[in-house]
Amino acid sequence: MGRVTDLASFAPLLTPEGQTLLALLRDHDPAQELAVVSRLRRDHPAELVTAAVGQARLRQRAVAKFGAEDAYRMYFTPNGVEQSTRASVGTYRAGRMKALGVRSVADLCSGIGGDAIALARAGISVLAVDRDPLTAEVARANAEALGLAELIEVRCADVTDIDTAPYDAVFVDPARRGGRGRIFDPEAYSPPLSWAVEAARRAPHAALKVAPGIPHEAVPAEAEAEWISDGGDVKEAVLWFGTEPGARRATLLPSGAGVTGRGLPDPAVRPLGRYLYEPDGAVIRAHLVAEVAEELGGGLIDETIAYVTADALTPTPYAAAYEITDELPFNLKKLKALLREREVGVLTVKKRGSAVEPEEIRRKVKPKGPHSATVLLTRVAGAPTMLIGRPAGGR
Repeated sequence: MGRVTDLASFAPLLTPEGQTLLALLRDHDPAQELAVVSRLRRDHPAELVTAAVGQARLRQRAVAKFGAEDAYRMYFTPNGVEQSTRASVGTYRAGRMKALGVRSVADLCSGIGGDAIALARAGISVLAVDRDPLTAEVARANAEALGLAELIEVRCADVTDIDTAPYDAVFVDPARRGGRGRIFDPEAYSPPLSWAVEAARRAPHAALKVAPGIPHEAVPAEAEAEWISDGGDVKEAVLWFGTEPGARRATLLPSGAGVTGRGLPDPAVRPLGRYLYEPDGAVIRAHLVAEVAEELGGGLIDETIAYVTADALTPTPYAAAYEITDELPFNLKKLKALLREREVGVLTVKKRGSAVEPEEIRRKVKPKGPHSATVLLTRVAGAPTMLIGRPAGGR
């Protein structure tokens, strides 16, 4: 219910009556939706109420990506909420563009305009292109709503028909979802990654947004590959052209901390030390665990596991640190007995290299007591192992 599907159902939301309904629905409780709809339909057209309720629901979902101040002024489609860039990531990327001296960008596959908004707020003029008429109209409405229409030109067109020569940079965010869900083959993106790469090569600067799981061998030799996480969650990878060919970088938001590859060999495997470090997902995706291990003076607990161990606690933004108190072979009965003996009631279970699910562990050991602990299910030198400890600061 409430899905805006075309221009005819979207346009009424921009009228004074539509704006009134959206204002009334800003803080509505989804659990009370049927009652709210029934009440509003007494004074407003049913189709408009349905569209407004759907838009209000999308705005509530969008708060997590755009923040309340923007989300409740913007307009969305279901795909737009799902696929748009988190504002913090878009702002960071726009800042890099600005630092490169970029003054104008052709934003190809612009969606509902999230990246165009970030670029415009950095003072960059944007041509935002999307081939879907509704999506393009939503992007245009967002530029107007946020006072950025002078910097954002929205065009409904096929991106392959756009002449990007007049622009300082190209940004391409290909669609990575299809009718069956997420697309993992870069050549199945829309448009394909190979087309986006050719468009990038023709521009002084370019940034291509790709899935963080992109194989390293699929990265063009002349591109810099950057993996970005936000709050510990890996959000995307970006292929930069016109920067540092061949570079590999991990950037962690909101701090902005970054580590760049130096071509180090894989860290050596060593015995478990007092501290265990869990590298940020962007560091792992960028294959930069060796750089972080060198900074920590540590090694791996297993050649196939991205856990770094060291004898000393070294503060780092690139990994979460745990002080390890116990190392046990995988055995749920022993774990349950140890936790009962220490009166552990708050149990955090993490895993890497283990098929056992954390919820299964919590259900079977039934933690109870006033104390807390962290259990890491992993492998140490090839053997299934349980590491018990506590957070030790780290990043």
